[in-house]
Amino acid sequence: MNTSEHKNHKQHEDHSGHNHDDIISSVLGSRAEVIFAGLAGLYLLTGWLGPKMSILPNSIGFGLIIGAYFFGGYFALREAFGKILKGQFQIDFLMLIAATGAAILGEWAEGAFLLFLFAIGHALENYAMARARNAISALAELAPDEALVRRGNQTETVAVEALVLGDIVVVRSNERLPADGFVIKGESAVDQAPITGESAPVDKHPVENADLAAGNPGSLAPETRVFAGSINGSGSLEIQVTKLSGDTTLARVVTMVSEAETRQSPTQSFTKKFERMFVPFVIALAIVTSLAFLFLNESPADSFYRAMAVLVAASPCALAIATPSAILSGVARAARGGVLIKGGAPLEALGHLNAIAFDKTGTLTEGEPRLVEIAPYIEISEETLLEVSAAVETLSDHPLAQAVVRDAKARLGRVPDGASEFTSITGRGVAATYQGQIVHIGKPSLFEEVPGVPLPVDLAAKVDAMSADGRTTMIVRQGDRYLGAIGLMDTPRPSAKGVIVRLRETGVTRMMMISGDNQNVANAIAKEVGLDEAFGDLMPDDKVTKIKALKAEGGVVMVGDGVNDAPAMANATVGIAMGAAGSDVALETADIALMADDLETLPFALGLSRATTRIIRQNLWASLGVVAFLIPATLFGLGIGPAVLIHEGSTLIVVFNALRLLAFKNDRMGHDQALEAEGAL
Repeated sequence: MNTSEHKNHKQHEDHSGHNHDDIISSVLGSRAEVIFAGLAGLYLLTGWLGPKMSILPNSIGFGLIIGAYFFGGYFALREAFGKILKGQFQIDFLMLIAATGAAILGEWAEGAFLLFLFAIGHALENYAMARARNAISALAELAPDEALVRRGNQTETVAVEALVLGDIVVVRSNERLPADGFVIKGESAVDQAPITGESAPVDKHPVENADLAAGNPGSLAPETRVFAGSINGSGSLEIQVTKLSGDTTLARVVTMVSEAETRQSPTQSFTKKFERMFVPFVIALAIVTSLAFLFLNESPADSFYRAMAVLVAASPCALAIATPSAILSGVARAARGGVLIKGGAPLEALGHLNAIAFDKTGTLTEGEPRLVEIAPYIEISEETLLEVSAAVETLSDHPLAQAVVRDAKARLGRVPDGASEFTSITGRGVAATYQGQIVHIGKPSLFEEVPGVPLPVDLAAKVDAMSADGRTTMIVRQGDRYLGAIGLMDTPRPSAKGVIVRLRETGVTRMMMISGDNQNVANAIAKEVGLDEAFGDLMPDDKVTKIKALKAEGGVVMVGDGVNDAPAMANATVGIAMGAAGSDVALETADIALMADDLETLPFALGLSRATTRIIRQNLWASLGVVAFLIPATLFGLGIGPAVLIHEGSTLIVVFNALRLLAFKNDRMGHDQALEAEGAL
């Protein structure tokens, strides 16, 4: 479903998902139930007070109360009838029986009062649930309906559905972007918060080669990639379209979040099974209660009235809405914060788990090596070591060589040239001529193979120490003179350490890394960011085996990039993919997708899931507690009116308690508030 289709796909639903698309709803719109409930109350009040105050004759008053029955019971009767045809006897059916019973007893006003309260409560429930659904639907409204397209020398405004791959879209300052693509002209800061949840605008600039980018849009750098629905800053941009309107990241998020409501959590499944068993039990209890006059000293009418009150008291309305309202609100709030949660099952599961396994490269680390240690040998300066190393490595296209050149340039202010006769010695290092001498750069094993002075013992010891700290080391020798060693490392993300601390404060007790890198590297990164354990030297199959073992120990969350880690994430209790915006694989494979390539949203996702779990628990206890109170209370004489008031009140409390999740804060303050709330429970 593309965004425009979603905008037109409006339907009014009750808490059980029943469709209200009929003539009355089409005329009155989404307020039909509220209007009918209001009319029921007006007819009831006029029909009851009129005759009592001698303003209306009894016949007209009775007619008005009959009208209150119609307006109060219309939607409940239609829904109950639809369910009966499917063999389901649920909540609406119980209310109608109770109202019918009151009429049989001659208590027409009380029956109308019951239907009025049920109708107004039902309408308010739907209104509150619609707020949560609207939070999801609002995502679809982010993308504009039209785009300014440059085709040849002409520009024209077209509907976003008419855009084709390769179109050039012109986006002026402060406009919303109409399509996914990459920048080919202009520079600007783009607010991607609606898509990725990033708090600060992201600077964008053109790609170097548009044809190359169009051929492989999945490899676009974040600073060149843009998304439909994000907001342009002060500069103008020209964007080449890479996805049709129905396939944009925004459109897919809207579809997945909308579908998430149908993916039930374990608690939802349990309450539905409980409801299916409980409703027949309530009917049986009411029948037995209606026969109480055979054993008690009371009239059949009193027993029947008590039975109707029991029907009202035992109707599990609050229980039926308790979990779906919390799940829907949680999923909607997550989507607004740049986190895609695919239904109640992963949202609820994440709220219970206390163990997290991280992939290393690109998840905890930045995903590219950096020059982190320079160790000149005796009487050699750092500048000389870097100059010779960079001069030779400029001739190599290896990622480690590029990292040396990049960081040496940052330190020296220049990139030395003049090296020649470059040779790559596979698996061990490189050689080249520089300043008239042969330069060798590589592993210790390289210097055991090539002619020349052997590796000094003290330098070898230094290299071993660097390796033990997780460095990828390179020894540099120019002619017969050893210049020293340099160490590279894929460095942790700046936010990683703080995120780990926040996760611990949220209640995570075990955090570990699983990596294909050697154990020393894994240990070094784990120690630096504050993890409990590190498992290195793991092949992809080994990662899956490790995740399965952790899952068997009580469940585990796997956080990765969604591509290389897909098998491990699929086998985890909950798989979380980072940087999912623009990645089809990540969106499809993960249970939860962090749209931004940023660990900072992980504590938000975990905190929100914890809050959702707490609210589900609160709602279940509240709804079951009210039923547990009302059943004996009505058996011992509580009337239908008070029972309805308490019953409908508890349902509304449950719904509005769930709606608090829509205001969950995606910041440190919200995190601290969540902790305080948890401590108060």
